[in-house]
Amino acid sequence: TGAQQSATVANPASGASPDLLPHFQLEPEDVYIVKNKAVSLACRATPATQIYFKCNGEWVHQGDHVTQHSTDRSTGLPVMEVRIEVTRQQVEKIFGLEEYWCQCVAWSSSGTTKSQKAFVRIAYLRKNFEQEPTAREVSIEQGIVLPCRPPEGIPPAEVEWLRNEELVDPALDANVYVTPEHSLVLRQARLADTANYTCVAKNIVARRRSASAAITVYVNGGWSTWTQWSGCSTSCGRGWQKRSRTCTNPTPLNGGAFCEGQNVQKTACTTLCPVDGAWSEWSKWSECGAECTHWRSRECSEPAPRNGGRDCHGPELDTRNCTSELCTHAAPGAEDVALYVGLVAVAVCLVLLLLVGVLVYCRKKGGLDADVADSSILTAGFQPVSIKPSKADNPSLLTIQPDLSTTTMTYQGSLCPRQDGPAKLQLPNGHLLSPLGAGRHTLHHSSPAAEGADFVARLSTQSYFRSLPRGTSNMAYGTFNFLGGRLMIPNTGISLLIPPDAIPRGKIYEVYLTLHKQEEVRLPLAGCQTLLSPIVSCGPPGVLLTRPAILAMGHCVEASAENWSIRLKKQSCEGTWEDVLQLGAEPCTELYYCQLEAQACYVFTEQLGRFALVGESLSMAASKRLKLVLFAPAACPSLEYNIRVYCLSDTQDVLKEVIQLEKQLGGQLIGAPRVLHFKDSYHNLRLSIHDMPSSLWKSKLLASYQEIPFYHIWSGLQPFLHCTFTLERLSTSTCELACKIWVWQVEGDGQSFTVNFNIAKDTRFSDWLVPDEVGTPALVGPSAFKIPFLIRQKIISSLDPPGTRGADWRTLAQKLNLDSHLSFFASKASPTAMILNLWEARHFPNGNLSQLAAAVAEVGKQDGALFSEAEC
Repeated sequence: TGAQQSATVANPASGASPDLLPHFQLEPEDVYIVKNKAVSLACRATPATQIYFKCNGEWVHQGDHVTQHSTDRSTGLPVMEVRIEVTRQQVEKIFGLEEYWCQCVAWSSSGTTKSQKAFVRIAYLRKNFEQEPTAREVSIEQGIVLPCRPPEGIPPAEVEWLRNEELVDPALDANVYVTPEHSLVLRQARLADTANYTCVAKNIVARRRSASAAITVYVNGGWSTWTQWSGCSTSCGRGWQKRSRTCTNPTPLNGGAFCEGQNVQKTACTTLCPVDGAWSEWSKWSECGAECTHWRSRECSEPAPRNGGRDCHGPELDTRNCTSELCTHAAPGAEDVALYVGLVAVAVCLVLLLLVGVLVYCRKKGGLDADVADSSILTAGFQPVSIKPSKADNPSLLTIQPDLSTTTMTYQGSLCPRQDGPAKLQLPNGHLLSPLGAGRHTLHHSSPAAEGADFVARLSTQSYFRSLPRGTSNMAYGTFNFLGGRLMIPNTGISLLIPPDAIPRGKIYEVYLTLHKQEEVRLPLAGCQTLLSPIVSCGPPGVLLTRPAILAMGHCVEASAENWSIRLKKQSCEGTWEDVLQLGAEPCTELYYCQLEAQACYVFTEQLGRFALVGESLSMAASKRLKLVLFAPAACPSLEYNIRVYCLSDTQDVLKEVIQLEKQLGGQLIGAPRVLHFKDSYHNLRLSIHDMPSSLWKSKLLASYQEIPFYHIWSGLQPFLHCTFTLERLSTSTCELACKIWVWQVEGDGQSFTVNFNIAKDTRFSDWLVPDEVGTPALVGPSAFKIPFLIRQKIISSLDPPGTRGADWRTLAQKLNLDSHLSFFASKASPTAMILNLWEARHFPNGNLSQLAAAVAEVGKQDGALFSEAEC
């Protein structure tokens, strides 16, 4: 039969149109066999004398073809259509060897033409999901990711999600997003999202449902504001009054935590009993007056009315005729003259007292300023100032010592200032400053642990201490006066610059600077907001600064106006966080300003407090810098070996904490840290390990990669995110490990680490990663500044006034690339001082004074009078 078929195929019948190759009007298409149902393949060609199917290289038997002949009415050419059926048994015969395919071959008198291949596959869908969603309880506005990996099937299954048996359509709900891996993402959980979620996989064979995952969105309760205090329970004597609040802001729902604390507060009160007034005795009658009358008086003073008592009833003055209208009118006498003389004497005394006060004030002020020596310093090239022996006429040149014996003060203020207006800082009316003991005092700072404990002990008596971290590891402190100074927390990039004259003369403040761990302070974030900097406190809050201090701290944002909205937040007295400044916008107050640079920001503030930098992404192109750091044990006594990959915000303080943690765990750094730009694309971060020698090592991970959820990284509130790769060496003699670790964001950029090290060698922790900062945590007075005090004063006095041809502070700002902040500098009493303060904050301790001197000299060349004044 096969030979007959081959002969038939080799000798096609005549009758086709000459010189025309057949072309297919219908070609066979891919089909799936569902269960045991046979499938049909068809093809149609014109002009064709014969059409046969060839499946997997073999001709189909002629008897299995169903042929139909017709004529194309438009061309008159013969048309032939052929069909065959393919059964499941035919496909299963070659299952596992290759795919089953069929192809049409058509003949005419001019030759043959082949159709496209059509593949025949057995459709199926397995029963078990590779990964099913699991039940979760989440806080409102928290992100949710429900994973789903459908069963294996041919054709691949399509996935849809059901919420309480209703289809979830991302096109109708912007809060819902389905990833390419079929995971359901709820960007911000809402109360309406509390439901049972089911992943459904389906193809032409079957429809499978995963186990339902119950998602419960809960709301933690919050206290309402306190009501006003009630009236005292008694109208006379000792009683009590109370106020209350309710757990309704918001009300706890779906198992959310109830509010902690009391809902009622009581306090003792004392109401003074009312005392009614009573008249005193009448006075004696006066002498008979010019109008022939005399009078007498009495007072409501025995007792006087108080505490709401009733006033006396009746007249307090009684007048009567004293001469029965027979008296004579007397002329003005000596009483009026005595009155006028007394008034003149009082006025003379007041004038003398005023003159004495002015003289005393001028003498004190002159005595303070007389010690400041003049110097022609602009031409001195910023050479170090040498302290010469004191002269007779000026015994304390450059060694001004404030007289602290009578006016030295220590700040003991309350947590927050009392504010009568939005733009000025007012001190409380109470006893804010308590004098120190008599005698001479010297400004100092110290770092020994004993004095640190004393400082913390003093802080513990203040109300604001409750929210400060315990201990002094992340705290710097010092005692400062009008000469200013600087506080630094080593190896964190965090510092506080107190410029000269920021503290009023005659006062001394104990100032602290502290770095908070993120679990210590609750910073609420909404929507796409993310924490970009450490949370830093400087204080005590409420101190009076006459010039802005500069707080420096790192950040991890790749800033651009079109991708980010960045705000400076400050915690209020009540504990709420408020936006005090939006970067790039016109500031609404002169109390705050921020200079944002590539890796640090410099906050000008006239009010100390708790600050943080928060950003909100405006597009999916917004990105944060992550620092990727690898650690592993320095010694490996067992076969198991762990490599930890940390994904940190790219700020020095977080890196410092991780290094301290790894030192305690006995870890060592492997590989150089890398920077990864993490975008706001809602995609997770993936980590995988590759290229390990399989003959020496094996991975104990079941999956090919690990993932860190997007929201855990983007919020910035979880500082030490990491993944651990657990490896096992096949022999204890294996001491070398060479591998590659990939870290990348799904549909984003990535970084790779090439790891090659000896685990048997006890290598020391890499000291280069965080070098020790030069200097001490607190510097007081001139030692805290690169620019000598007298040179600084000379620059300020020379550049603050407007100069000819623009030779003033504006040109200096341009030379130092600070001309984008001219409006802020111009709003201050001394713009030049603001520029020099910012230079000090940016360049301490390694600033190049020669470059600054060159910039000042360039300004001086525009106005020769500047140098001539300095040379006089």
